[in-house]
Amino acid sequence: MKTNAARLLDKAGVKYGLNTYVVDESDLSAVHVAQQLGVRAGLLFKTLVLHGDRSGYFVCVVPGDAEVDLKKVAKVSGNKKVELIPVKNLLPLTGYIRGGCSPIGMKKRFPTYVDSHALDENEIFISAGVRGLQIRIAPLDLVGFLDATVADIIL
Repeated sequence: MKTNAARLLDKAGVKYGLNTYVVDESDLSAVHVAQQLGVRAGLLFKTLVLHGDRSGYFVCVVPGDAEVDLKKVAKVSGNKKVELIPVKNLLPLTGYIRGGCSPIGMKKRFPTYVDSHALDENEIFISAGVRGLQIRIAPLDLVGFLDATVADIIL
């Protein structure tokens, strides 16, 4: 199954793999998805959408077993205050639902910050844009494709 995110990577000539997992509607956490894939949670990166008081919307890609540090990400993104957007705003803003939000192929391209821990790995997993499917990709390929900023943004 090819998602919009996978098609965009194909079009750009970026190498990646697709991995499926069984969706548990009662537990959409990245840690649970990592268990389903048989990988440690630090390899599975979740996509978070935030809003800054100066920059507006932006995206953070952080390890599944970590929390974004709002103070660090505010500083990196040029904001004084940032907050996660309410889940109800995710679909209208990005075109994706909770548990299936990919940093690739959102309705609009937002500034993106990838946590620096991604570069410690050969490959990481990100959502392919639907629940039940993950993209396996080299972190530098993801950063390059998204024109993302790499920074220490977790607690």
